[in-house]
Amino acid sequence: MADSTAFDWRPFLLRWSEEWADSLSDGSTRGEDDEAARQARWLGFPAASEERIAAMEQRLGLRMPPSYREFLKVSDGWRHAGGFVRRLAGAEEVSWHDDRSELAAVFERFLKEDAGPRERREAGLWRRGLQLDAESQATHVLMDPEDVDEDGEWAVYTWTSWRTTPFERHANFTAFMEAMHREFHGLRARRDDGEPEFVNGTTRRLDAWMEEARLEALSGDWERAEKTLDEASGYGRPRATGLGDQIRRLLGRTSSVFFEGVVTDPRYAPDLLPPLVAEHAAHSYRDDSTLSYRLRGADSELVSGAYAMLDQVRSGTYRYAPTGPFGEAVERARELARWGDTDGAWRTLVDALPLWEPLGPDHLAPLGWVADPLLGPLFTPERGRELLSTPRGGRMGEAPPPAAGLDPGGLAWLSEPDPSNNRASYRFVLVEGVEPEELADRLADGDGAVLDEPMTFWEAHHRALRNRREFSSYEDRARMALGRAGAGWSFAYDGDPASFDPRRFVSPAAAVSAGTRAVVVWSGVREWRGEPFFHLSVARDGAEEYAFTYADGGVRRSGEIPRALDPSRFFGDLEDAAEVERPLLEAVAGEFDAHLPRHALEIGRLHTFTTRSWTRPPAHGEAYAVIRMS
Repeated sequence: MADSTAFDWRPFLLRWSEEWADSLSDGSTRGEDDEAARQARWLGFPAASEERIAAMEQRLGLRMPPSYREFLKVSDGWRHAGGFVRRLAGAEEVSWHDDRSELAAVFERFLKEDAGPRERREAGLWRRGLQLDAESQATHVLMDPEDVDEDGEWAVYTWTSWRTTPFERHANFTAFMEAMHREFHGLRARRDDGEPEFVNGTTRRLDAWMEEARLEALSGDWERAEKTLDEASGYGRPRATGLGDQIRRLLGRTSSVFFEGVVTDPRYAPDLLPPLVAEHAAHSYRDDSTLSYRLRGADSELVSGAYAMLDQVRSGTYRYAPTGPFGEAVERARELARWGDTDGAWRTLVDALPLWEPLGPDHLAPLGWVADPLLGPLFTPERGRELLSTPRGGRMGEAPPPAAGLDPGGLAWLSEPDPSNNRASYRFVLVEGVEPEELADRLADGDGAVLDEPMTFWEAHHRALRNRREFSSYEDRARMALGRAGAGWSFAYDGDPASFDPRRFVSPAAAVSAGTRAVVVWSGVREWRGEPFFHLSVARDGAEEYAFTYADGGVRRSGEIPRALDPSRFFGDLEDAAEVERPLLEAVAGEFDAHLPRHALEIGRLHTFTTRSWTRPPAHGEAYAVIRMS
């Protein structure tokens, strides 16, 4: 906005008046004053003289702010300021509000002792504010003589009782009138009552800017595009909010993102419905009535498809599958993600963005992937900015620097708190030179492993408990997530193992190492259910090479342990066993050049399976219990 004191009021007010007059039909019913304003194509009144303005200032005891004085010199009052102020007062009517509304006591009663400056300013405004509204619908317009900027401009506040945020502050009178002009446009643009089509110089200019913003967004200049679309949305331009929402969703601003005016178009629904449905599934608490509300204006087939998609999202079976070369890259990314390489999956996805083609002119970026159970966990706001900054859809531009990866590499991150601070104990198996499915078969009982569909570790853990009918005090069949652990290694990981019993524990390292190497780690140095412990065993070609177990304050060892892993280097004069966890994990990672993918294990979805027992059967005379539930 230009300097408020230099604002050229006459062309602005004339344009507003003409747009208002042209938006009315000849046959519509209106009052005598409005009909006269329509015929004159002028919403204002005769200009106020300098003497008239000076008399007002003498009556009120203060000189008025510059923007308001300049306005009065063009029109002494105004009709239809937005949608809810029927008339702004002229120089002779404007007066101090002096709690005419009797709202001061209400605001002061609820004012807390620790209230901030904004709350105190709003509470006091009812007694000191200058009232500008002469006729309005549940709306007050007050200028604040104590909220003054360096140019002498007073802030203007509007208070509308039925709005979610009743108070709205405008920097000065010019900003207030511009906001009311936008409100007028927004209400007229959404109206469907048989009045003339709302097309004028302002709408044509905004629509041209929106087209420029669309091309800028596809070229990677999403920040400029977002500003333009926000302005157009404020004027109620069709599709502006839906276009801007595509940018906002990829920035992680999910609140009130409905892709209005675009998602109900069958062309765009395949890519815009999934994130809308996924957000609904995450926050609906099974009240699904609001989904159809968000799709108002859509045909019955699209609404039906949205509810079918909702079932898929909730069951984890939704799959993002665009066509063409970009779709092929999406499949490669899904394959990487399902085995834990979330950083590689993201790079595959974003590197293929130049191949992506929009579904139509109002499609700014691929969005359906955020609802995919494998690809959705790849999202971060930083990655969303990288995607938005990457030229696509046939546009040219400079590619942005890559967003930082989410996996730190190595194993040391296991010594750090997890998001829910529950990782007191964990165990994992590394096997070299075999694919994850083969590792699962080697660890499973009988004819091989049955892999569940990818899910979060805690989903798998709770599902296993829900379906379990037998519980044994001697058997320890682990529920483990499966994936790749770097070049040439696969892993199986259990983030919530049973209690460690060093007397009955049997390392699976030897059993899974036929024709290769295997590493087993079980850490409980931060275990709150008992004494701290740590176990490492390494096997090759079906036989254990070396192992050690720290438990009950001492170390048991076997085989020739490499110096880098020698427990005497870590478990010396210990005061806190937890201090050794990080250097031990760093040593294991360095010895075998393997890592576990933190992001996939903590946030992503991986295949899970059930292993054979990690404990030996009970010896003769050992008591145990088995509980079976029908």
